[in-house]
Formats: sequence, structure tokens, C-alpha cells
Amino acid sequence: MSENCEISKANHSLDNQQENGHTLPDDDSKDHDEYQYLKLIKQIIQKGNVKTDRTGTGTHSIFGTQMRFSLRDGIFPLLTTKRVFWRGVVEELLWFIKGSTNAKELSDKDIHIWDANSSREFLDSCGFTDREVGDLGPVYGFQWRHFGAKYVNMHTDYTGQGIDQLKQVIDTILNKPDDRRIIMSAWNPIDIPIMALPPCHALPGDFVHSMGDCHVYLNHVPALQEQLLRKPKPFPKLIITRDVKEIDDFKSSDFQLDGYHPHPKISMPMAV
Repeated sequence: MSENCEISKANHSLDNQQENGHTLPDDDSKDHDEYQYLKLIKQIIQKGNVKTDRTGTGTHSIFGTQMRFSLRDGIFPLLTTKRVFWRGVVEELLWFIKGSTNAKELSDKDIHIWDANSSREFLDSCGFTDREVGDLGPVYGFQWRHFGAKYVNMHTDYTGQGIDQLKQVIDTILNKPDDRRIIMSAWNPIDIPIMALPPCHALPGDFVHSMGDCHVYLNHVPALQEQLLRKPKPFPKLIITRDVKEIDDFKSSDFQLDGYHPHPKISMPMAV
């Protein structure tokens, strides 16, 4: 089940707690990693923006967060503050890994987390009137195993078609574990229009830097030490000088910074 769905359910539960006079957990002095999750839920409820959404339900929303969970010593960070459908978690992951787009394979195992998004009513509402019930289109698993392949239907054999991102990631981890290009993405703009439910990724609005291999080159250390002694100044503002309708029509002169008064330059040679 997706993290967004988990957060949505937790929001509902904690909203009820607040309405009944119960306080949310005090996480200030807690070491358990799960407090990150609880703190995030608390933050969403207390400080999130109320927004409309695709389902019409409405949400409390914040943008740009991260959590870190340790997997050392065999730890698996499954929530303990509520029971999680563990069998469903495992079966869905295996279904993704298989590259399947057939929700019936899960419902046949009494796992119904994708039923609503593969129903006749939902598919018709998306314009997929010719698509068989259960056929989700080129969603997560398809992108993991056949990125770039032409999608036909959930019964087609896609063996050898597209890019097997999962295989590439695993091979790279095994053979070049220090590689900084170990990335797997389910977001494929070409296929988004024919997905019953696109991946739960963010839209532009904020720049969130979720770093993978975050590193400093050794020959940059002295320069960075100098930079660390400097006090930040106010951020500038970006001004777009003319009304541009097409992304390809922008020119460099269309962008200006207002109020940019930085400290002097510090040179850092690029590592080639």
C-alpha cells in the first residue's frame, strides 16, 4: 500500500483523537524511529494546507518532507502504532517486481487494495472504456521492468521489451555499489495518460532536494570551510520579465534576480 494512503488513514485516525480531546504523542525526547511518522502526521494536521484533490475528499497537505529509518541489525520499520496488513505489503511488492499490471492477480489472493482503481466504473471515468476490468495500464511494476515498452494490455508478454530498471539497479548494486547513478523511477511522462493511477510523485511548486549520494570532494574542503564562516543573506526574488506561453520560447533575458547581494566568489575546481 502506498505511503500516501497510509498517511491519509493516519490523518483520519489522529483527527478523531483530537476531536475526542486526546493529544498527539510528544516526540521531543523519544528515540524510536516511528516518532518521525507520528511527528509528520501531527505536522500535517496542525500546519498543513487544506486542499482539494482528485478524489474529492480533501486533504491537509504539506510539501517536501523526509524520514529516515534504520534497517541495521535486521530492523524493518513497519508501523507499531497500528496494525499493518503485512501479507498485503509483501504480495503487492512481489506483484510490482513481477511487472504485472493485472489487479486480479492480487484480488484472487484476497488482497483488494487495487480493486477500486481497476473497476469498470473507475476505468470508464478515466476514459478507458475498452480496457478490461483489472487492467491498470503501465503502472509501477511495468515501469520497473519494461520502461519504454509500448503497452498493449495486461495479458501481453513483454519479455525483453523496454528497460528492465530493476535488473539494472540490482546488477549495479552488486558490481558497482559506489555508483551514484543507481536510480529506478516509475514516473514515465509518456505513459502517464494511459495509467489508471499514476505514481504518487510530486508536481512542481517547491524544489525538494532528496539526496542520494551526498558528498564533498576532498579538494573542496578548504573552500567549504571558508564558506561555513559566512552568514547567509536574504534570498533574492526571481522576476520573469514577459508573458511566455510555451516552455520552448523562454530566453535567458526573461529571467532577472532582484535583491541578490551575495558574499564574494569562492572557487572550487570541478572534479573530472
